[in-house]
Amino acid sequence: QVQVVESGGGLVQAGGSLRLSCTTSGLSFWFASMAWFRQAPGKDREGVSCINWKGASTYYADSVKGRFTISRDNAKNTLYLQMNSLKPEDTAMYYCAAALGLPGTSSRVEDYKYWGQGTQVTVSS
Repeated sequence: QVQVVESGGGLVQAGGSLRLSCTTSGLSFWFASMAWFRQAPGKDREGVSCINWKGASTYYADSVKGRFTISRDNAKNTLYLQMNSLKPEDTAMYYCAAALGLPGTSSRVEDYKYWGQGTQVTVSS
């Protein structure tokens, strides 16, 4: 049984930083493409950042480029998202997702089979 668990969310002031973590079990993490998505109330889920299984290819949404950094530690089955210079518009539930068999990165929700329950990030102005 595959489990995906996010942690690290919280309340932070604008301009602050948070680091999200995502651990998996029951999954060949080493070979999985991983991604962070977010969903704000009343909005569609959007791809924030993705990383391929080697960690050599990454994707960032335009809204987070230069502020967020995705990374992975395959030895620990863990994915990270370092979020700096946070803005109120970054407020959302953040989800970790995993996919096997992707040739690279993808920001499409439908490409990911395994999802966590989410961790809330709230940025106050």
